[in-house]
Amino acid sequence: MLKLTVTYDIHTDVVPWILKSGLTPAECDDGSGRAVDVKAQTVNIESDGTIIYTWKGCRGNTCIGAYDPHTRKNKLLYSFDEEAQVVSCSVNMKWTLLAPRCLTLLIEIHPIHDIRVLKAVDCIVSVQFLYPVGKVALFPESHLLLISEDRYIDQIHISVVIQEGYRVLIKNTRLPTDRIIEDVTWAQWDMKEQRLYCAVTKGRKSVLNCFQFYPDRNFELVLEVPLQFSLDNDEPRLVNFGFNPYQSDVGASSTLNFSVLSSEIDCAVINAEPRRKTGSMFLCYSHLPPTDNEVSYTIAFVLQGVSKTFTVSVEETEILTEKVIFINLGYYIAVYLPGHFLHLINTRHPKLLCHHLLLSGADASMPSLNTNGYLQSLPYSSILDYSSGKMFEVCINQLYLVKFLQTSTLDCHWLAALHCALIYFKDQTETEAQVVSWICDNIGKCSRFDVIQEFIWASLYRRMCPESINLDKLLPYTSLMKWEGEVPGVTCVTEIAEQSVFRALHLKGFWAELHSNLQSFMYLDAEPCCRYYNNSKLLRKQWKQLIEEMKTEERTSSSLRTILQNAEKVLLTLDKWVSDQRIVPLFQEEKDYQQNILMGVMVENMKDHLMRHLQHMGKKKTEELVINYVAKLLELIRNIMETVWRKYNVKNWKFCFKERGSSSEYAVFHIMCHILQATSGMCVPLPPGFQTLHATLGVRCLPLHTLLCYIDHGILRLTETFIKKLLIDFNNSEKNGQLKLSIITRLPEAASQNICHLWDHPISSSLIARNYVEALLQKLGSKQMYPHNSPSYETDSSVFYSDFLPLNYLTKTLTDVKNLAMNPFEEKEYIDAKFVEEIALKQTSILLQLES
Repeated sequence: MLKLTVTYDIHTDVVPWILKSGLTPAECDDGSGRAVDVKAQTVNIESDGTIIYTWKGCRGNTCIGAYDPHTRKNKLLYSFDEEAQVVSCSVNMKWTLLAPRCLTLLIEIHPIHDIRVLKAVDCIVSVQFLYPVGKVALFPESHLLLISEDRYIDQIHISVVIQEGYRVLIKNTRLPTDRIIEDVTWAQWDMKEQRLYCAVTKGRKSVLNCFQFYPDRNFELVLEVPLQFSLDNDEPRLVNFGFNPYQSDVGASSTLNFSVLSSEIDCAVINAEPRRKTGSMFLCYSHLPPTDNEVSYTIAFVLQGVSKTFTVSVEETEILTEKVIFINLGYYIAVYLPGHFLHLINTRHPKLLCHHLLLSGADASMPSLNTNGYLQSLPYSSILDYSSGKMFEVCINQLYLVKFLQTSTLDCHWLAALHCALIYFKDQTETEAQVVSWICDNIGKCSRFDVIQEFIWASLYRRMCPESINLDKLLPYTSLMKWEGEVPGVTCVTEIAEQSVFRALHLKGFWAELHSNLQSFMYLDAEPCCRYYNNSKLLRKQWKQLIEEMKTEERTSSSLRTILQNAEKVLLTLDKWVSDQRIVPLFQEEKDYQQNILMGVMVENMKDHLMRHLQHMGKKKTEELVINYVAKLLELIRNIMETVWRKYNVKNWKFCFKERGSSSEYAVFHIMCHILQATSGMCVPLPPGFQTLHATLGVRCLPLHTLLCYIDHGILRLTETFIKKLLIDFNNSEKNGQLKLSIITRLPEAASQNICHLWDHPISSSLIARNYVEALLQKLGSKQMYPHNSPSYETDSSVFYSDFLPLNYLTKTLTDVKNLAMNPFEEKEYIDAKFVEEIALKQTSILLQLES
């Protein structure tokens, strides 16, 4: 799954130069120009990429050389007269001072002149020159870190002078020294960013101290992170301070394997703003040896304030001796146990276990690595294999990931691989097309999630985030709120981590970003619903209310006008991205007021949500961001359609109904039904023309009964463009007439009145007549205030007659019937008063029981 690219190989980049320079014993050269037994060993890697190595010279001496990866040239730095064990070595930026650890010496090497002993006592010491970040090095002074097994770290300041134009000599008689920290139990050096991480024991737990070194001699303690375990070792464990072959395995089986990973991810560019980076930090550790059949390791997410302990089952029953390796891949942390498993941890969205990808067997193997040797994980996705002398650049193999997605059978693997494919890779055009092709082949097979919804949310997240770490917390990235079930082979326990404390007053660069992100996460985590999700019920209710308002009200309200203006802005943004290469016949000029209202409602709701949490961004920028988001949503659905159209090779398609649809068109129609179902569940709008194209394919591909069922159940929506084309294209045969009648009777009354005149058929004429009669009768009803024999009636009655004779006859008949109707309030009626008196008396006697 991981792709390893060799960026340095001591056998091809160094050994040939050693042989050519005659710096090896004679027995090491067989005359063929290749190394027979040159025991060159990589010792250290500097901040600028310079690689320090040693080898046995031609007179039994020990040589130290440097390889520049930029120029691909080598240089001999120093040669001891006898064999020496160089276990730590560093050179300054100008290659003028060398600090090897045999007796911990400081050597002038430009040219070779004086040698000073920094620490003569017999103890384990590591050395490391500082390389300024962001500024040109101050050449007259260098700074050296000295890490002693006595659990302290010093910074030594070395001033130099230049004599005779080229000789660099140490100026100081006594080298000034600053004590950085004492009682160190563990230390890690970040050579790229010049950061020092040290652990000290406080009580039963340890605290991680983070130091930043600056271009001048200043350094400061920036951050303290409480650890959930103790690192109280017999001697300090050092990470990234070079390779000590005489000590690397001492106590390894009984010591906590711990490393700090920092991530600086490039942000996306929006509105041509300059690129910047977002900072995050992770603490990774695992205990050795593991228990039988299980390996446990913990990732502490400093930003999120949580730690997750993963326990992975392995097949072997014996005690494992390999060490877990943590590799920083940016969006992911790769946890690799050679020969057993590879676990890709999603660092941006660690909440759900299904977003992490666990691999085993051939999927997890990395045959390029010598798993029996010492492997060192370097910053920026690199691994140094000291035993083979190779350095590798590590990344996720795009082709292998897509193949894994296509061959997997588990929902959890599908989900994790899909998110990894859509978020990790920079060039998404080809990857998205491959994922859409896989979706078409496996549509409906995922039982625990909607694969199209996951594709849309993950792709939108990749397009909009990380514009800022705040958006990462606010915008949706998945449709799942929780994962039902287990992920085979791994379990996870989440714990709340103790809060980190910033000690520096003035933060810059990475630390300022980390502090800002930490504050944002603390605020957003306190909010109950900070992440925006389309509340389908609420959004749908608002949508339906606005549609009814648009139908019934003669004048639109101010809120509806705002909604329609939002939709217009989205469509204007969408039009800028139209390409001549598109092959899907979407009718972008179509005005679908229902979809426009949904666009506007989504813009308004998302804008209100972001403004509650990102007030500093401003109303204008927030509105631009939301309009971009909705426009990219529509563009993404169009891209899905483009890929589907190409996959099924639908060529030379014309917008007509006279031909039956092919099998390819039916496949496209089937996919469009699933897209419609997914977007309906998300309550998000569709691009202009989607409904018309979908209905057109339905007519071409479905029998009439099935077509009408699709319409009645709301799967197909009858747009005005579709109806007009249907009435014009089909003739008035019996079959076509039945189809047209079935379609027209399913239209809303207002829509049918607007388009029925396009159908030259008695049914259409009858409908027009009924509408005309209804309108005239309504006018007739408004004139009933006049008496029938009044002059006004006689005058006005003429307006109800027209050239349409059946209508005149119907109007006259209804008028005559109305005139003959009896009005009980106007007619006079004669009553027999005596009869009424007798009946009343009779009834009264009965009620009073006066009669026998």
